[in-house]
Amino acid sequence: MPDTATTDIEWGVSAPFLQHVTVGEDDLDAFGHTNNVVYLRWLERVAWAHSVSLGLDMDVYQRLNAGCVARRHELDYLLPTFAGEALAVATWIDENDGKATMWRGYAIARLSDARHVLRARTLWACIDMKTGRPKRQPQAFLDAYRPATALA
Repeated sequence: MPDTATTDIEWGVSAPFLQHVTVGEDDLDAFGHTNNVVYLRWLERVAWAHSVSLGLDMDVYQRLNAGCVARRHELDYLLPTFAGEALAVATWIDENDGKATMWRGYAIARLSDARHVLRARTLWACIDMKTGRPKRQPQAFLDAYRPATALA
């Protein structure tokens, strides 16, 4: 799906990172709409793709001996989605304390009507890749994981 399909969607920040997904039959729960676990999987995928686009892939994480792990998820389900619907999944950095944690924001919108179906945030913590213990973010993280500019 071309990015022009997302031009009418208000994300609340400038230049979010975007991916497109189409709800599949396997994504549905017993109620016939997208299962909440599927949304979380989409958020994880877009977060990782965004990190890779910023030059922070697993090889870099290992070289820096620093990685990010989820500490908290906050998801607000706004509208149901159904099989065959095309969605845009957006992410950005909301906040970065410059120490060990950052908040990543997300939104998912239906392309047919530009309505948000989910808004979410994840608190990510920097860890030492060898010990799993909290670690101050290396400069490469501070440079790449800069908060997005909020739109008025």
